[in-house]
Amino acid sequence: MGNAFRLLYGHCCKPTTTDSDYLGPHGVSAATVGVSALAHDLFHFENTAQVPEGLNQHVVSSKKAQANWYRKLIESWREARPPPITAEEAARLVIQTLKNHQKADVEGLLAFYGLPLPHTLVQLSAGVPTSLPQGVKFEFHTLPVDAKAVQDGDSVTVYVSTADPRESSCVPSEVQMATIQRSKAREKKNYTKADALHKKITDAGYRVLQFQNEDVLARKYRIRLRGIDAPEGKMPYGKEARDELVKLLQGKCLRVLVYGVDRYGRVVGDIYSNGIFAQEVMLKKGCAWHYTAYDQRPEFAKWEREAQVKRVGLWASSNPEKPWEWRKDRREGR
Repeated sequence: MGNAFRLLYGHCCKPTTTDSDYLGPHGVSAATVGVSALAHDLFHFENTAQVPEGLNQHVVSSKKAQANWYRKLIESWREARPPPITAEEAARLVIQTLKNHQKADVEGLLAFYGLPLPHTLVQLSAGVPTSLPQGVKFEFHTLPVDAKAVQDGDSVTVYVSTADPRESSCVPSEVQMATIQRSKAREKKNYTKADALHKKITDAGYRVLQFQNEDVLARKYRIRLRGIDAPEGKMPYGKEARDELVKLLQGKCLRVLVYGVDRYGRVVGDIYSNGIFAQEVMLKKGCAWHYTAYDQRPEFAKWEREAQVKRVGLWASSNPEKPWEWRKDRREGR
């Protein structure tokens, strides 16, 4: 457990020298606000049983009570898969772990680390379905997602291990053979041959990935999030929409409910990241439109309307351009 905190602290607790980047009493940068400081203090508490100096100025309960919070947070952090990376994820972990404690204490602890307060977080209502919704053909679980695999606010490339029963039965024999030959070539340090074999594997829609210190043969899927349409990269708010999806998916093993395949060969599906419904987040944060041409779920319309009323995300503009109209104009050379 201590190693996990040490690695995270070492990775992201690197204060910048720009005053505007400092947030909270720990001086962490905007990119890692609160998370690195919290990881550091949990690691410190685990080794010393001491809560951080200065916390008393932000909360109302005793140091004995504070120590109890940190013990609970260490346990929650241990159970989180993966542990919090973004400020929002860290805030939700604190809020959920200390939900039965005084509001002043919870908000004071969040303020101490510069983490979002409860009222600033998007309230999520969609739970993880216990049975497959109507129209879903099958589901799969992915390996952790790389940030570079997120193309825009509604598309991502994922990989599924061929150890999955559904995948194991349909791996082409030439891919299986190339994987075995590549492994032998690497053992002999014949990296030129190994690279050529890996190209053969990737050309067939597969890839050998490192996961938990082991080589894993995985199948590639391009995913189109069903029912939403985010601004294209060159459109206003396109970058922000992609960044939001990256924050939601990066490093996570996703659950994907598959409805079908579109004309571009992409799997059309619902994505759940650590139990959070991706489409709900994107709509409520104003990062995407409800794509009514292909999905008429009433909750999607409701979530889009909530964002419009709050004028968040792309709705801060008085008349944002619809991405499907933008694409049509580009196709027609306008």
